[in-house]
Amino acid sequence: MIGVLGIIISLGLLMFLAYKGWSVIIIAPLLALLAAAFTVFEGGDFHLLATYTEGFMVSLSGYVKSYFPVFLLGALFGKVMDESGAANAIAVAISTKIGKGKEIWAVVLSCAVITYGGVSLFVAAFAIYPIGAALFREAGIPKRLLPPAIALGAFTFTMTAIPGTPQIQNAIPMQYFGTDAFAAPILGIVAAIIMLFGGMFWINYRYKVAQAHGEEYGNHPNEDITPMDTSDLPSFATSILPIFVVLIGNFVFSKYVFSNMDTAYLADYNTTIDAVQGNWSLIVSLLIGILMAIAFNYKRFGSVRGCLKNGVQGSFLAIMNTASEVGYGNVIKTLAGFSLVAAGMLSISSNPLVGEAISSSVLAGITGSASGGLSIALATFADQFIAQAQAYGINPEVLHRVASVACGGLDTLPHNGAVITLLGITGMTHKECYANIGMCTVVIPAIACVAIIILGSFGIC
Repeated sequence: MIGVLGIIISLGLLMFLAYKGWSVIIIAPLLALLAAAFTVFEGGDFHLLATYTEGFMVSLSGYVKSYFPVFLLGALFGKVMDESGAANAIAVAISTKIGKGKEIWAVVLSCAVITYGGVSLFVAAFAIYPIGAALFREAGIPKRLLPPAIALGAFTFTMTAIPGTPQIQNAIPMQYFGTDAFAAPILGIVAAIIMLFGGMFWINYRYKVAQAHGEEYGNHPNEDITPMDTSDLPSFATSILPIFVVLIGNFVFSKYVFSNMDTAYLADYNTTIDAVQGNWSLIVSLLIGILMAIAFNYKRFGSVRGCLKNGVQGSFLAIMNTASEVGYGNVIKTLAGFSLVAAGMLSISSNPLVGEAISSSVLAGITGSASGGLSIALATFADQFIAQAQAYGINPEVLHRVASVACGGLDTLPHNGAVITLLGITGMTHKECYANIGMCTVVIPAIACVAIIILGSFGIC
């Protein structure tokens, strides 16, 4: 039990320090070693440097090897779409098209289109905030509902549910289950519908309550918004085309190109086409999208080289944060105390979909990262889930979609970095906004996950 206490203390500190803004790259290895040190009290061996270099760092480097191309190209695509003005052009066009009286829909759908195309949720938040603030102010919608609207569009269904999304949370399960980004399309669409319309129902309900109390946009004296210059944005057509190319290219390459190639040579690399075609499809599609976005907007960049350099630097921080959490999880899962924790999570149900959802969601909540929690859960339990799914006759695509959707629930607890960043961008506080953010990004996605577990258990995918 002392080992379990060490894990609990370590996890508690990880959540607290991450919430306070400490870098996960620094605290994750230290707290992993702290948890491992508790094994001494149970008569076990603890080797400080070996645990760090042969446990934590081996797992970290393995994650970087597997996912760095997706992180890199995703960051580059987001940066190109941001600096070229394409992301803003899409947001302005959607907001104008939807029209007056549907400002909340305009914000949510603008974020959704951008993030479904592969642009990071952080870029979406920065791009949409000035537009959303102007729309909400003019319509008299309380500003405290703007962060939940952005979170609903960027942090939920486009991140985990809609088939084909190039976000990393949809890419991680591919290497474990031999699937592609379009796995279990029916379940993905069902989950997306529940998240979108459930979230919209909630935000509109809260808006009507605010209206009944006479609440409007509010007085925000410290609001510092630079009005967007919309006079020189690229056209909507040239802005949206790279996004379509990423999505369509991903589908074509994963379904028709790589699967029909002669890839017997992969045996020399100890892998198969089923294990890599998902990542390969994303890599090629994102690369084509980046080149197209640059070609369409070349003259709009102050410096293409500078834009790409900034994108590369951003990808380093993103992948190292997640990889550090994976390294942390790898150390924790080797501890004797973790077997008790794992047994507790997996004993709730013999249905592998339930165990997968619980482990992915809980670990995402602990780490404050959907991708980190998902990576730890699948690295630890994927083989067990696959064996159980085979016994139940469950398609691996269902495992993929449930894992992806499940990790996008408890990840956005108050200590989540994306939540903290969103509130910082909008100048709002947890007290003002988190109850509504949590409803849209924690509660409703959890309902969506339960729904697809039930459907998936009956063979629907």
